[in-house]
Amino acid sequence: MKTRKNFYDILKERGFIGQTTNENCLRQLFSEQKVTFYIGFDPTASSFHVGNLVPIMALTHGQRQGHQPIFLIGGGTGLVGDPSDRDRARPIMSRQQINQNARFLKKQVSRILDFSQNRALLLNNADWLVKLNYIEFLRDFGVHFSVNRLLNSESVKIRLKKGMSFLEFNYQLLQAYDFWHQFKNYNCLVQMGGSDQWGNIVAGVELIRCLENKEAYGITFPLIKTASGKKMGKTEQGAIWLDPQKTSAYEYYQFWINTDDADVIKFLHLFTFLPVEEIKNYARLKGSEKRKAKEILAFEATKIIHGQKAAEKARQTSHCLFMKDKGQGKRADLIPMIFLREEELKKGILISKLFAVSGLSKSISEARRLITQGGGYLDGKRLVDPNLLIKKDNFRGGEIILRAGKKIYCKIKVK
Repeated sequence: MKTRKNFYDILKERGFIGQTTNENCLRQLFSEQKVTFYIGFDPTASSFHVGNLVPIMALTHGQRQGHQPIFLIGGGTGLVGDPSDRDRARPIMSRQQINQNARFLKKQVSRILDFSQNRALLLNNADWLVKLNYIEFLRDFGVHFSVNRLLNSESVKIRLKKGMSFLEFNYQLLQAYDFWHQFKNYNCLVQMGGSDQWGNIVAGVELIRCLENKEAYGITFPLIKTASGKKMGKTEQGAIWLDPQKTSAYEYYQFWINTDDADVIKFLHLFTFLPVEEIKNYARLKGSEKRKAKEILAFEATKIIHGQKAAEKARQTSHCLFMKDKGQGKRADLIPMIFLREEELKKGILISKLFAVSGLSKSISEARRLITQGGGYLDGKRLVDPNLLIKKDNFRGGEIILRAGKKIYCKIKVK
């Protein structure tokens, strides 16, 4: 009979572990009992992006090992704003906007985590934070925090250089209170978070020790960067969102298939549920064979977020376009598409403007640079003139296909 792996060992083997408060105790804890653990997400946007995937994947790995994850929406802490890893204050958001974002995020993560029969809990810290009496909070909890220690926190040091509001200064106290509240009410023993959350997590561990004379634990994930040194999820086209309305399944698939060779194996460990033993086989691939590993990564990552059918369609589209570039096959019908009105084409539209309108470039000036440098294509032919005027005559069959770089496409049709 195959021995079930320890959840902690799975996280470590796959590259999720940055820092821990006590590695030996954590490994023992996860081997001895069903553990409730949590990760918090402040609802600062209406969708998660690829940069949020590491904690989401960690929650799911834990659930798959029989533990109980808590997905905590920061409806309360979002009103304050986390100063961690930032050189300026977050814009203050209204409760209405925060609540709306929280609803979208809840719906999104429900496609990945199973919340049935309490297999995972979805909580919102607004349910307890907004009810706090400030004087009582200071007397009962503020007394356990050292101002000197808060000032030495790395996130506070960074913010103090630019100016930090007292509102933000309270954030660590509130997050520590979150951990204590969940420890008391849900027997939550472990908090996980990004590397920038280390100080906040340790504060919660110490608050529990002071108030309850019991041990809780913390784990942080390393900051994931690509081989080029970019922060994960940041691209020339902007953030890669998990919301299909913001980033289509095809665009999502293309993001992963364009992974640098040096990142493929690391990303297979982090962003898929493939067994480590299988990933080791892909690590042996050399040269052009590495495309197979990229296709596996793109398909598995897309399947997790968009589902099996959408992943298969994205793969089919990618294959069709790849074969078309090789001079074979036929044009695919599944790539992102926008429409132009016929009257817009009477005077003609600059090709550089079309690249900006289609989202292949952030701006007309960026599109000009792309085309001038040889990275823009119209129906498979490289463009040389950013001032080329596109009219209705260019739309053979009522459509054209633009391409930025090697594999980012957009179809434009005439209404």
